[in-house]
Amino acid sequence: MAVGRIFVLKLETGESLHETVEEFARDNGIRNATLAAVGGVDKGSVMTVGPEYPNDGRIVPMLHVLDAPCELTATGTLFSDEDGNPIMHMHGSAGREGKSVTGCLRSGMVAWLVLEVTVTEFIGDGATRKKDPRSGMKILQIG
Repeated sequence: MAVGRIFVLKLETGESLHETVEEFARDNGIRNATLAAVGGVDKGSVMTVGPEYPNDGRIVPMLHVLDAPCELTATGTLFSDEDGNPIMHMHGSAGREGKSVTGCLRSGMVAWLVLEVTVTEFIGDGATRKKDPRSGMKILQIG
């Protein structure tokens, strides 16, 4: 893969992080990219903070709901699934007043004031998100 276009997105209060990024990628024909995000996320945003443990072999996500607006820094990737739909996978930390929580920003993160996302496109093929039977999630497959 080679580096393609580079974009900077500015999300406004109330915009969904993953929905905005994935829609932008669809609209601009971006199939593969790295992502970096910095800015604010709102109260009520939801992060996945690990699987429950012990879990008897099941993958049960643990969710954390932010109780106030927080600062966010995150990095991730965007790869298309088998149907060509771009899917974001991003992990980061959200913090406020010296306390932070780190996790997956799979869905449920909402911009507060301003959230900036840098999208660096990769040109080429070889990576696709395919449904994993164990987790039920679309996991990156290379090759």
